[in-house]
Amino acid sequence: MQLSDYDAFPSQLPIVVEDELFLYPFMISPIFLTNQKDIDAATDAMENNSLLFVTSSVAGKEGSRDFDAMYKVGVIGSIMRKVHIPDGRVKILFQGLARGEIIEPLPGEINKAVIDVVKLEPYDQLRTDALMDVLRDKIKKLSTLSSHVPADLVRTIEENDEPQRIADLVSSMLKLDKEVAYALYIEPNIEKRLLGLIDVITSEIESAKVQREIRSKVHSKIEQTNKEYFLKEQLKEIQHELGMDTQREEEIANFREKIEQLKPEMSEDAYKEISKQLDRFARMHPDSADANLLQSYLEWVLELPFGQLSKKNLSVEDVSRELDKDHYSLEKPKERIVEFFSVRELAMLRGIKPKETGGAILCFAGPPGVGKTSLANSIAHALARPLVRIALGGLEDVNELRGHRRTYVGAMPGRLVQGLIEAKSMDPVIVLDEIDKVGRSMRGDPTAALLEILDPEQNSKYRDYYLNFNIDLSKAIFIATANDVGRIPAPLRDRMEFIGLNSYTPKEKFEIAKRYLIPQELKKHALKAREFHISDKALRILIDEYTREAGVRNLRRRIAGLMRKAARMLLEDKTRELVQVTRKNLDKFVDKKVFEISLIDKKPQIGVVSGLAWTAVGGDVLTIEAIKIKGKGGLQLTGSLGDVMKESVRIAHSVVKILIDERKLKIPSSAIPHTLKEHEENIQVDASEVYKRYDLHIHVPEGATPKDGPSAGITMVTAIASILSNQKVDNRVAMTGEVTLTGKVLPIGGLKEKLIAAYKAGVKKALIPVKNYERDLDDIPEEVKENIKIIGVSNVQEVLREALIK
Repeated sequence: MQLSDYDAFPSQLPIVVEDELFLYPFMISPIFLTNQKDIDAATDAMENNSLLFVTSSVAGKEGSRDFDAMYKVGVIGSIMRKVHIPDGRVKILFQGLARGEIIEPLPGEINKAVIDVVKLEPYDQLRTDALMDVLRDKIKKLSTLSSHVPADLVRTIEENDEPQRIADLVSSMLKLDKEVAYALYIEPNIEKRLLGLIDVITSEIESAKVQREIRSKVHSKIEQTNKEYFLKEQLKEIQHELGMDTQREEEIANFREKIEQLKPEMSEDAYKEISKQLDRFARMHPDSADANLLQSYLEWVLELPFGQLSKKNLSVEDVSRELDKDHYSLEKPKERIVEFFSVRELAMLRGIKPKETGGAILCFAGPPGVGKTSLANSIAHALARPLVRIALGGLEDVNELRGHRRTYVGAMPGRLVQGLIEAKSMDPVIVLDEIDKVGRSMRGDPTAALLEILDPEQNSKYRDYYLNFNIDLSKAIFIATANDVGRIPAPLRDRMEFIGLNSYTPKEKFEIAKRYLIPQELKKHALKAREFHISDKALRILIDEYTREAGVRNLRRRIAGLMRKAARMLLEDKTRELVQVTRKNLDKFVDKKVFEISLIDKKPQIGVVSGLAWTAVGGDVLTIEAIKIKGKGGLQLTGSLGDVMKESVRIAHSVVKILIDERKLKIPSSAIPHTLKEHEENIQVDASEVYKRYDLHIHVPEGATPKDGPSAGITMVTAIASILSNQKVDNRVAMTGEVTLTGKVLPIGGLKEKLIAAYKAGVKKALIPVKNYERDLDDIPEEVKENIKIIGVSNVQEVLREALIK
């Protein structure tokens, strides 16, 4: 079939764009059409008995059928056969006839354009023949090196003298990149085209030589090995040619060297596990996913400080000295810490292992800001051991402690192992911060893992899931901190020895600020002692009216705020040498007063009683209010009360009823509501009618704050008795204690925090259960006992005798 069998050129031809193949005029090739525009173009050519123009899409624009997304030069040819395939595609058998070029697109036609045959430049026959001879020699040489050059092609080139045809044949054989193939295809000068092909074939020959040389080097080594070994050796030779083959071997050698160095300090199972994983790593292909996981594993485990222990021996004297140096007051906590370490030092001197002493783990319990973590810091400093802090607040996933199994993506050791690596020691001081806030979820119960960690009988063989071998945690000193001991699960509480850190008194806060906070903050704010001064009165006001809290954290923030302002003032006024904070100018340095503990009422009132409460952040004074409304003896409770507190109110109501019935609480006749008839006829009404003819409403202010606890009983009794008997309650009295139905006062907890809160609120008399008076009074600061009259009560009659004003 010839071009002359069709219309003369230029001619209007339909266009098909091929995304994958690059066609040449001599080729007969099947083309699969999926684009509807291409299918329409092929149909148009068949129906009109027309030629078809096939070109390639521009690299990076495959799929587009716009004219700027296709090469302008392609192949003019005819469709020999067209078949519709069931999957929706169309297959055509295309025969190329000549080079063609798009002259101009037809207006309104998307897949049709004016096509002309490409006119080739004349050439020098002698030079062209010489280039063709060189090309033939190169092809022959390449055929001996590569199996990709078929013998038929060499024979065809030998027998053919048409330079354009030979160039097309060679280009199709080489499987060139689309852009390179097109650049050679559109070259009108045959000499330049042949030279370009010679350069490409020369590069192919050099590449084939390198491959053949590599194969020959490898062949002698693979006679007794399998295909996998062959591929590895071939890759090794390639890396050798590129100068990259030594890095992995050096890395493996470094791992082996580290393992052998650490072997004397490792346990036997640790050595076996690490060596086993290193052997696996050495056999793996470096690009496999498992190789990356094993490399991370080896890097982690070889960072563990096997055998690294602190050089300084445990000394109780050093611990005691450091605690006294860093902390004011806290006498009992410091005494208990010293006693705890005395046992450990004695056991160490006598060669007794820690697990044999059965020693519990220390847990510092108390409100925020009272110095729990700083005590741990002092212990670590005294022992010259690194400190590792593990924050457990909100921890729900047991794998965070135990480590992830290596089958998971992103697996890593648990926090304990990471802490040992960070500390570079196997006997650091490990602080388990906020152990009372550990959560439990579908991902496990971290408290169960903590049972093993904190048990001296078990933690000598603690197994991290990621490491997969046992490590010894018995030499580490564990210190836990908690705000609320009641939230710690009972089995975990059994592992710990609790040291309570209670609220500071204003006097203690004053001394702490003078001795520690102000010097520390001066250093942090780049101030000298002669440049900043706060008077004692201003400091006391700052403590009493701006930072009422259990600890000193907010006090530190307030002092830091003063110093920031002082630093600014010194910079703005270069002549200024001192910033003084006094009682008069304190309000210029701080924003507003904060009253976290309510002050007592200024005068006695009926039905208003001050109760003492314990919270996780210290003590507080709660005002309980009661009113009576004419009714039928109902009881209404408000103020966001918990179940326990609601029960206390009901018990108190019943107790007061019994007191009235038994005439132990006098009810004046004026307090009993009379009907009109009773008033006119002067009928005497029984005192018990007072609780039958009134509805009581009990309220605890600040209703948005939930309140619960078992120590509000006597406070509720006093409020109800006051409102029913019309007797005022002494405003200087505050009380705490639970009550039974028979009127007995039961002991309570958190007495120290409650009485400190009472002292801060201005209470002059405190009523507490007699059992607490007998056993807990020694724990109360002298400052509180000197300013508050503390009275022990055993029943509600004694409470009412002290609280109600006759």
